[in-house]
Amino acid sequence: MKLKDSKTYTNLARSYAGECQARTRYEFLEYGARMNGWKYLAELIDKVVYNEFNHARMFYTFIQQSEEKQVENIDIAAGYPFKEKWDVLENLRIAAEDELDEATRIYPEFAATAKQEGFPEIAALYENIIQVETCHHKLFSELYQQMKSGTMYKKKEKVKWKCADCGYEATAKEAWQECPLCKAKQGSVMLILPS
Repeated sequence: MKLKDSKTYTNLARSYAGECQARTRYEFLEYGARMNGWKYLAELIDKVVYNEFNHARMFYTFIQQSEEKQVENIDIAAGYPFKEKWDVLENLRIAAEDELDEATRIYPEFAATAKQEGFPEIAALYENIIQVETCHHKLFSELYQQMKSGTMYKKKEKVKWKCADCGYEATAKEAWQECPLCKAKQGSVMLILPS
């Protein structure tokens, strides 16, 4: 079967569009975090934004490697979420939910279709991206839980806090409001995430 005649071809286009949209939604989330003074949170989200860019790039690469000399248009019909509001906490929850949906429902289905249609490299791409989307789900879930519970900068036990701007470190139950060394605000403190 030729790629351009397959369901996998359409799934690649849907995946490309979905990753581009996720990237933009996460840029909105990153912007909201930055505007609220959560500089390090914004930097973590920005890393996911770059991951989504690269996922889109890989889907686009497979589309461009099809038998067609130039891909003029791929008609796709798919639902894409517009659930986010201008609320960082709620958007972290929604991002976790969306990443879980990709990792457990959408991309496994697309990987299975690619295998059935005889495209093992594309199936492997989906399987690798599932692993990353699972990590994104865990990250967004953890950030949501910490923000919701008020434990983002406050812990039950002493932990090592580090300023992402200057590298200053201190061990305490709560992160400083202002870095003693460079005077960066609390939002520049690196967040404590489970490994």
